[in-house]
Amino acid sequence: MKANRILVIGGAGFVGRHIVARLSAQNRRVIVPVRRLERARHLLPLPTVLVQPANLNDDQVLDALISQCDAVINLVGILHDGEGQPYGKGFAQAHVELPRRLAAACSRNGVRRLIHLSALGVPNSAAESAPSMYLRSKADGEREIRESKNIDWTILRPSVIFGPEDKFLNLFATMQRFLPLMPIARAGTKFQPVYVGDVAQAVVNALDNPQTFGKTYELAGPEVFTLGDLVRLAGRWSGSPRPVWELPYTLGQMQAAFLEVLPGPTLMSRDNFHSMRVDNVASGPIAPELGIAVTPLASIGPGYLARDSRFNPERARANR
Repeated sequence: MKANRILVIGGAGFVGRHIVARLSAQNRRVIVPVRRLERARHLLPLPTVLVQPANLNDDQVLDALISQCDAVINLVGILHDGEGQPYGKGFAQAHVELPRRLAAACSRNGVRRLIHLSALGVPNSAAESAPSMYLRSKADGEREIRESKNIDWTILRPSVIFGPEDKFLNLFATMQRFLPLMPIARAGTKFQPVYVGDVAQAVVNALDNPQTFGKTYELAGPEVFTLGDLVRLAGRWSGSPRPVWELPYTLGQMQAAFLEVLPGPTLMSRDNFHSMRVDNVASGPIAPELGIAVTPLASIGPGYLARDSRFNPERARANR
């Protein structure tokens, strides 16, 4: 049965806006709960989308939202948190407790379909085997979904996601416009970046496909790069290439600890450093039932990283 009413948790974010736009284009009704309306202004023009202020920490609010829908898509994730065992309170709340509560609310309200976005690198075995709080919490969140009752779940594990609004390649490009040298920890860690549009399409394609029920899928692009390679490409495509200094282990640890305590948004933490002990690479090609042809990084990256808006459609439109 086609899901015509979908609740998208995290729908105002980087990946969420692409998923919500595709669902709206299919004339499906989409509810996007947010803490503050101004964070979702870009979704308001979409004709079938309702942006609704909501406190998702309240189970009664969750029940009220889910009872209106045929399916739930959970995209919530955070990259940084304070120390804790086995992980910090923020990771516990966002990556473990929220999936558990969503699955329970779906079961209570007779909503069987639940799609959960996790992360590539999460261990298939015990969460304790993961090297970082981030990955341990993601593993425990997946376990909560798998152990839920009366739910047709699908878990998707994307590699690092790129696209015009990303905070990965854009960050490296911006840094190289201002720094004479790029000191990079874990520069040899491998990544298989996946385009945000491909991730969004995989979610939409899986939504009504019973072949995907009860399965976990990896999402990755067609090419593998080291972190150092990606920093160099971001510099070249943005027109500000800088030498990359691949830091040895101890200096890399020190850099992560220093960046963690700087004021402002966290650029890197010690937990990120530990996460990169694991290569972010898929075990095989994307499953055919997800119905997507993956997009090479080089076909998208140069366009949105270019400083000159003549070569950057997103910036060109913004400047009109």
